[in-house]
Amino acid sequence: MNFAKSKGVSTLSSTGVSIRRGETVDKALRRLKKKLDKEGVMRDMRGHRHYEKPSEKNRRKRARARKKII
Repeated sequence: MNFAKSKGVSTLSSTGVSIRRGETVDKALRRLKKKLDKEGVMRDMRGHRHYEKPSEKNRRKRARARKKII
């Protein structure tokens, strides 16, 4: 799943894998997790677990920019 936000409306784009012949569900789940991780979905979900105040967002954004410069 990938959430794209445009004009204040969240849209959902589906990411999926189909189970191949002779493939176990565990392997298909592992492929799905890799695909979601590559798209950054899991990182976004972890970031949205709790409400973050705007001041905290700005502080984190400034720290990331400082780290980028160094």
